[in-house]
Amino acid sequence: MPINITMPALSPTMEEGNLAKWLVKEGDTVKSGDVIAEIETDKATMEVEAVDEGVVAKLVVPAGTEGVKVNALIAVLAADGEDVAAAASGAGSAAPAPKAAEAPKAEAKTEAAPAPAAAPAPAAAPAAASTGGNRTFSSPLARRLAKEAGIDLAAVAGSGPHGRVVKSDVEAAVAGGGAKAAPAAAPQAAASAPAAAPKGASDETVLKLFEPGSYELVPHDGMRKVIAKRLVESKQTVPHFYVTVDCELDALLALRAQLNDAAPRKEGAPAYKLSVNDMVIKAMALALRDVPDANVSWTEANMVKHKHADVGVAVSIPGGLITPIIRKAEEKTLSAISNEMRDLGKRAKDRKLKPEEYQGGTSSVSNMGMMGVKHFAAVINPPHATILAVGAGEQRPVVKNGQLAVATVMTVTLSTDHRCVDGALGAELLQAFKGYIENPMGMLV
Repeated sequence: MPINITMPALSPTMEEGNLAKWLVKEGDTVKSGDVIAEIETDKATMEVEAVDEGVVAKLVVPAGTEGVKVNALIAVLAADGEDVAAAASGAGSAAPAPKAAEAPKAEAKTEAAPAPAAAPAPAAAPAAASTGGNRTFSSPLARRLAKEAGIDLAAVAGSGPHGRVVKSDVEAAVAGGGAKAAPAAAPQAAASAPAAAPKGASDETVLKLFEPGSYELVPHDGMRKVIAKRLVESKQTVPHFYVTVDCELDALLALRAQLNDAAPRKEGAPAYKLSVNDMVIKAMALALRDVPDANVSWTEANMVKHKHADVGVAVSIPGGLITPIIRKAEEKTLSAISNEMRDLGKRAKDRKLKPEEYQGGTSSVSNMGMMGVKHFAAVINPPHATILAVGAGEQRPVVKNGQLAVATVMTVTLSTDHRCVDGALGAELLQAFKGYIENPMGMLV
């Protein structure tokens, strides 16, 4: 029997991806664990491994295809001893799956098609869903959505590989009003629905304001769509509150120069080279450690208090940005943070980060000081409750002991989720941060 290879979900939030490259061709023999393709998500390019053995009978989706939906058919394997030509011809009936995946791209202006198109799928695989006995196979995203909507996963027919319950199956169950396990949770699912598909002005509304031929249209890529969706969701659901302070940098700059001069050399190069941003990350992590009530995330039922400061750092990459995370930053030395950040930043620009390297975190730092920006306010990235916007260090007149002097000053603004970090608590966190920046020796002990 032919073995279908479908578009994998490479992260809990992935809904579609681009099939960048096939690393096999029709007629090749593959075994479990072989890398067969490269998939581009909104943030990274990742390799896909085969999970079954066989001969590649047909590559259903050509290399370079964009907007392929998760679980859409992309290739067919002929099992051991099976006629390859027969397996390839049998794939014809399943071939429309990629076309269905491409349909939302053609209607990117509305982005309303995926849910109705996916609705019939769950009824097609009731037998496969029961093959696991009492165990229901499901994706992490499907489990989360089912929990939020009060859906009993055991009562949902899966349309994924081997009857696995996927996101579209849960959405169909919610739309049909069936498989309810906790009716009281239904209003919560309904309340969250408006943020799921942010809408902008249509092409027709905008383009009629400009002369024909005076512009060109650049389609949104996956990264830009995800950024837009998350920022709209953040501004619609998170009540932002802002706190701003000025920090003097002269002591920090002097310590940074001293530490860099003292760096041991490995193969002729220094073992580390600290930046101001590395020290900002450390100061933010220590401040979150010192003010644990601000190191939190909001959920409807609980305040999530984090035990470590996992600090995300905004990195600009072509087409958008990504936020790799320094885990347990409060426990790491400045040199460790510096080297880790350099590695993450390089791989971020190459789109080689793994999902676990940029998903999660407890707070973020966005530094535009190197671009000459003096002051700005950043948008919170849920589930974070805070984000620190860092401006440029510049020489400014200050008053010290009643005398006018010149100091290197940096303006920082903390955006907080006012549901869980009130103004006074945000000010306390920012004062702790300022203390480490202006007395940087405290970051070494």
